Amino acid sequence: MISVIIPLYNKKDSIATALDSVLAQTYQDFEVVVVDDGSADDGAAVVEQYTDPRIRLIRQTNAGVSAARNRGIAEARGEYVAFLDADDEWRPEFLAEIVALQQEFPECRAQATSYVQCQNGEKINIILNKLPFSGERGVLTNYFEVASHSHPPVWTSAVCIERALLMEVGCFPLGIKSGEDLLTWARMAVRTDWAYSLTPCAVFNVEGYGVNERPKRIPAEVDVVGEELKRLWKAYPKKRGMKHYIANWHKMRTSIYMRLGMRKKSLKEALISLRYNPSNYKVYAYIILNLINKY
Repeated sequence: MISVIIPLYNKKDSIATALDSVLAQTYQDFEVVVVDDGSADDGAAVVEQYTDPRIRLIRQTNAGVSAARNRGIAEARGEYVAFLDADDEWRPEFLAEIVALQQEFPECRAQATSYVQCQNGEKINIILNKLPFSGERGVLTNYFEVASHSHPPVWTSAVCIERALLMEVGCFPLGIKSGEDLLTWARMAVRTDWAYSLTPCAVFNVEGYGVNERPKRIPAEVDVVGEELKRLWKAYPKKRGMKHYIANWHKMRTSIYMRLGMRKKSLKEALISLRYNPSNYKVYAYIILNLINKY
């Protein structure tokens, strides 16, 4: 049995679509744990309308998405745990593809599939580079390298993970508003390789803003994710691609600070990024834009 964990917070208009996509799976040996994280809308009431005994609703006061996922992990009864955000959905073959990965690559303690990004009605298949295998399924022996040169290969609503491994890495870190999933996948990638399917089995309904728009949130002043990634690199220096992975994290912070008009912080992040990957020409462009103040 696979435990499917759905964190729910003010998603009454999309939770039914997410749940229906789970119930429509061709592989049916699962339970669903919906953790209502103190929603202010009627999302929990929508869940209560379902009569399938495999669906459990757990309520808690608002504590953030990491706490909601961790509560679901604690309540899970399955050996493996899959995650689905309340505004995303699975294609019917997702769990069957996960089970196929488990059977084909039993040495891997985590599995993931490709996915489709959907924004404003437009669906885009992600692009993956530096893949170490040639077939439709394989093992990401170089997770950090692929992640540094592609769309994120691993995304929260398209993964399934051994519950014991989640416990080993401390589940999802609390107190982090951005990058908590990225850090969790990195902590796993130094302990196990990801079994991966190139078949896009999930739909990521993107909510956000374009790269030319002003960001809605300032990066965390204390960069917990960046510091933890550096600790991982020092502990596992032979993991290919980790330095570029860290550089890309700081490049992202550089871009956000720049678009917020926070030039000093942007320049600081750019210099950190170049320390780990001095050949990233986009970071040099950010530095120039900061210096001429034309953004």
